[in-house]
Amino acid sequence: MSILKSKPADKCRYDILSLGEIMLRLDPGEGRIRSARQFRAWEGGGEYNVARGLRRCFGQRAAVVTAFTRNEVGLLMEDLILQGGVDTALIKWVDYDGIGRTVRNGLNFTERGFGIRGAVGCSDRGHTAASQLKPGDIDWDYVFGTLGVRWFHTGGIFAALSETTGEVVIEAARTAKNYGTIISYDLNYRPSLWKGFGGLDKCRDINRKIAPYIDVMIGNEEDFTACLGFEIEGVDENLQNLNVGLFQKMMALAVAEFPNFQAAATTMRGVKTATVNDWGAICWVGGKFYTSIHRPNLEILDRVGGGDSFASGFIYGLMLLDDPQLAVEYGAAHGALAMTTPGDTTMASLPEVEKIVGGGGARVDR
Repeated sequence: MSILKSKPADKCRYDILSLGEIMLRLDPGEGRIRSARQFRAWEGGGEYNVARGLRRCFGQRAAVVTAFTRNEVGLLMEDLILQGGVDTALIKWVDYDGIGRTVRNGLNFTERGFGIRGAVGCSDRGHTAASQLKPGDIDWDYVFGTLGVRWFHTGGIFAALSETTGEVVIEAARTAKNYGTIISYDLNYRPSLWKGFGGLDKCRDINRKIAPYIDVMIGNEEDFTACLGFEIEGVDENLQNLNVGLFQKMMALAVAEFPNFQAAATTMRGVKTATVNDWGAICWVGGKFYTSIHRPNLEILDRVGGGDSFASGFIYGLMLLDDPQLAVEYGAAHGALAMTTPGDTTMASLPEVEKIVGGGGARVDR
């Protein structure tokens, strides 16, 4: 019997729908932002990356709800999204005032880091069209009722963008729940986003209002502690045991307060350098814990988006394979592969993920 029973595919327009802001990522490659003379352009956003991964790697029908200012940058973003195979029909377009005084599109300058130099992100996202979304802007009954969606994903980055975006998440999740759509949420705590309007208290207030609608909660120990207010002590000092122990204690607290949670997951990352991390994942599904293969000393080209790619593989494993162990293995393998290529989004294929899940290595495929 399925633990997470999603709506039939033939009754829905989309297998996966994400709600979140998508920014133009400007990447200086091996260089530094402060001294760059050229940048490579990508699209990226925590919630969007999950939908794109499910489309490009796992072949699912994906769409995104976001907002763009209608100018050349917004049109570039649309083109990048279309290249990723994600449906843009639900994007809200906003008129441009000519200079971005009142509304604009977000930019995210990101350098990958190397060795002892960590990755650096410098976002420029104030007054963006997505941050100005408010309840009533999107016809959620049309999205979830008329079109139909099997799985809805959003997260704490979008909820933290402004005074109104958290309420948009609640509005969307409430409607999705009414139509029987599975809902996942990545807590993704970012103190820099919350400090502008209420800080940690506001973060907890909004996230605790969102949590009762969530079926699948994604987040590490910091996310659960900061966003939901759980305090956990007395964990083993060993790094991997630390994460496993924290996660088990977190779930005991979380399920007691939010019995609607049907599954939860997190990556377990031990950062040695910017380009060498220990990597693994753990999930809780149906009252049981499952851990992925642990990959010590994983070599990384670009770590940004690894957690989002984990989420897309984990969702695929739950929605399509109905197997918690495979879900955490597919998520961990997909996240690992996504970090071997530049940009926020995956370049991995399903056969590559299956090869890694099956124990395959890095020998040349000819």
